[in-house]
Amino acid sequence: MSDHATRAATRRPHVIDADEIADRLALQHLVAAYCHAIDRRDYALLATLYHDDAIDDHSPYYCGPVAGYIAWLPSMLGNWRATSHRVDTGIYVIDGDQAEGEVRATAWHRTTDGKRDFVAHGRYADRYTRRDGVWRFQHRAFILDWSEERTVETGDDFGSEGVAVGHAGEEDPVYRLLPLMGADRSSI
Repeated sequence: MSDHATRAATRRPHVIDADEIADRLALQHLVAAYCHAIDRRDYALLATLYHDDAIDDHSPYYCGPVAGYIAWLPSMLGNWRATSHRVDTGIYVIDGDQAEGEVRATAWHRTTDGKRDFVAHGRYADRYTRRDGVWRFQHRAFILDWSEERTVETGDDFGSEGVAVGHAGEEDPVYRLLPLMGADRSSI
């Protein structure tokens, strides 16, 4: 195993060893798990993604300790019938047990009445800390680059009758279709 402290913390191309690959995969998994936890309203999972002393900054709506963020989320997400948080490109700089990441994100929200969509396009500016070998969020902030609002037009469902329909909570079909994920949800 290489010495994490001897790595160059850089965005520039460099030789990436197996330990750094593992760190980058762990950070990508953390970011993807956040999206899943938000969209499935899995607040227990969400709490495991942050260190207890972490800060979440979704200003101007909420900025403060992660426990307060998680307590605030149900009332905020209650305004939306469904959400879909997606991340695409991310760049990480790792320095020992500290890392930073800029992660591009799209957050889609449908109103409870189903008549309007709000889509935020932006980036997460993350600081991560590894403790006891596990990467978690230390500080997470959202940067809005632009947003759009759309009126939802209803129309032909293109033959989707009988297709499993997603839900925000534990009744989502993924937990029935993927038993390992369902068991993991109930154990948190």
